[in-house]
Amino acid sequence: MRRVRSEFHYELNEVFKASGSVVVAHYAGVTVAQMNDFRSKMRAAGGTVKVAKNRLAKIALQGTESEGMTNLFKGQTLIAYSEDPITAPKVVMDFAKTNDKLVVLGGAMGTTTLNAEAVKSLATLPSLDELRAKLLGLLNAPATRVATVVQAPASQLARVFSAYAKKDEAA
Repeated sequence: MRRVRSEFHYELNEVFKASGSVVVAHYAGVTVAQMNDFRSKMRAAGGTVKVAKNRLAKIALQGTESEGMTNLFKGQTLIAYSEDPITAPKVVMDFAKTNDKLVVLGGAMGTTTLNAEAVKSLATLPSLDELRAKLLGLLNAPATRVATVVQAPASQLARVFSAYAKKDEAA
């Protein structure tokens, strides 16, 4: 039993060190089916949900940047985490909208401890992938316009030459 605890403690410590964000929530009253649904949605988005033993979570937090959220671990808690700092808050808040039994307590993003309102605010931001797509769209738009403008005179010249060639053939 002690070995299992130390493995879980070590794994949880690595989660707290490596995650872009961690969200802590109470889950009392969430059914097994709802929890499985929540886990699968989080997994599909690139995150993970784990039920945390409070004592072990507090020990695992020691020496990490997220140590400031130790006081959130009271009652039946779970943690949701992801490498992308926006993914975990977004999926948790989407699930909480449809299930009032999941109560967001707060979380952490690096050294910043988040309250429930900060987690809600993070959830409204676009994910890194969405930001990258928008940035690429912005970068591609001017390039497309430049190509269109550069090609326009060439196509007009081609039409003029074609008209002169047809005129010469007719004559």
